[in-house]
Amino acid sequence: HMLVLFTARTDRSEGQMRARRVLGEIPAGNVQRIEVPLLSEAAVLSLAEAANRDGSAIYRATAGNAFFVTELLAAESEMIPPASVRDAVLARAERLSPGARSMLDAVSVFPRRADAWALRGLCGVASAGQLAECVSNGLLDDLGDGYAFRHEIARRAIEMALTSSRRREFNQRALSALQENAEVTTARLVHHAVEAQNLEAVRELAPLAAREASRVGAHRDAAGYYEVALRHADSLPMSDRARLYEGYAFECHLIGRIDAAIEAQSQARRLQQALGDTLREGDSLRCLSRFAYLVGDREQADLFGAQAVELLEQAPASPELAMAYSNLSQLAMLAEKLDETLLLGGKAVALAERLNKPEIICHALNNLGSAEQWLDLAKGRLHLARSLEIALVQNFQEHAARGFTNCACAEMNQLDLVRAQSFLDRGIAYCVENDLATWRDYMRGVQAQLLLRRGLWDDAAAMALDVIDDAATTALVRYPSLVALAKLRIRRGDPAGPVLEEMKRFLDRGMELQRLVPYTASMAELAWLGQGDASEALRLIELAESLSPTRAMFAELAVWRLLLSPESDPGDTTGMAEPYRLLLAGDWHGAA
Repeated sequence: HMLVLFTARTDRSEGQMRARRVLGEIPAGNVQRIEVPLLSEAAVLSLAEAANRDGSAIYRATAGNAFFVTELLAAESEMIPPASVRDAVLARAERLSPGARSMLDAVSVFPRRADAWALRGLCGVASAGQLAECVSNGLLDDLGDGYAFRHEIARRAIEMALTSSRRREFNQRALSALQENAEVTTARLVHHAVEAQNLEAVRELAPLAAREASRVGAHRDAAGYYEVALRHADSLPMSDRARLYEGYAFECHLIGRIDAAIEAQSQARRLQQALGDTLREGDSLRCLSRFAYLVGDREQADLFGAQAVELLEQAPASPELAMAYSNLSQLAMLAEKLDETLLLGGKAVALAERLNKPEIICHALNNLGSAEQWLDLAKGRLHLARSLEIALVQNFQEHAARGFTNCACAEMNQLDLVRAQSFLDRGIAYCVENDLATWRDYMRGVQAQLLLRRGLWDDAAAMALDVIDDAATTALVRYPSLVALAKLRIRRGDPAGPVLEEMKRFLDRGMELQRLVPYTASMAELAWLGQGDASEALRLIELAESLSPTRAMFAELAVWRLLLSPESDPGDTTGMAEPYRLLLAGDWHGAA
């Protein structure tokens, strides 16, 4: 008896066909086939996690090929094929005829797949036979209307082996071929323009690709295309460079890269100052105001906002001025200056309607509704709903995310958890779909607070920590999650000091009630449980009461004061959410 071990690839190469013919000559009962499947994505992710590597990137590059997975796990980068992989891939490639080898090089400059029509334009009619040879040798897959490497890592290995001049040549020919087809996306053209070092094409195509990506909610991609454009923008006119910096800043702020947004917007402003472009400089100041607020710098936000209006009021009425008014209205709303919010928001709406600018109307209505919830709940809900509707219909993505956020927060203030949950579910899904990381994570913090109110403590903790543990999350975006985590730790008897300290730091930058009330409520609960200073909690409650423009805004703290000081007078409960009013009246059953 003799045992023969025979290994063969599972591709459709000539070697595989010869192996199949040999096996066909052996009686079936004497052959045992053992299929070695590709590693599943879950398996690759598990292996990568154990090695502290990016499992998703490794799986995309290898499609689960065990050899490639093993080698990439041992390599320094998931993106660069290690020498062992390059040697294995190039050894197979060297078996090709010269024409087929050149064809393989040509295909390697196409990420993911190369369309058959593009290859014909690139290499002519002789390409069919050469492509067939690459397929028969197991290096390419025939997709019917195109060709692709069986594994992305193999494509990278072949591409890396190209000389610089050869890579530029193939990419320029690919760019020319793709430009003949109007259905090819601008993003694909940008890739080949960059690799071909065709600066003229990059300057034309990269900003266009960024705008297209932004329109469909691919904001990380949009920021990347603006980065490409800016790397090749030195010779552009100052006005064009300023517009690129503006676009880059906007995309960065949407994906949570606020520091990069501030730097880019500042660059734009310097160029606009040099050009004497008052309108664009004023708008840059307005953007800087918003970005400063997002990093928790209230003082700078107010300063930039006021400077924007002062500068723009020197010019004829403009959309930029209307938006600057709305920005000041937003800042006033965030500081609970209700009268100022309504005055400035009204000016913004009036000017925007005269100029037919629905985006500015949408923004200002959000401010108005957020303030009016404390004065006339029905009117506030109406304006918030109208703002959200405009944003969704017109595809104003940031305003839609802000609309979902403020609608949810308004319902949380009323303790209407069902309506709040609906807005959060829709809003978070919208942000995920449209790559709006800043608003997504802010709403996840509000969601954590809602879960806490429903008694789902473990779920609340998981969601809050998911946001807080992300090093890229800005201070302002972390805040709702900090509120949820602080209350949860207090109730569980876990150390809450570091979280409360981080919340307190917001008060050092500006005494906004939306920061003071949650911090004070947490300190009051800590005191009520016998773990904190009741007199300090009562002092903070008095401070919040003195700053509250309406009794409705003071509702939660009025309850905590009664718990800490049962003999105290609850005061006027007009306008408070019904559960709070009933609690303060002693109707615990009705409040529940």
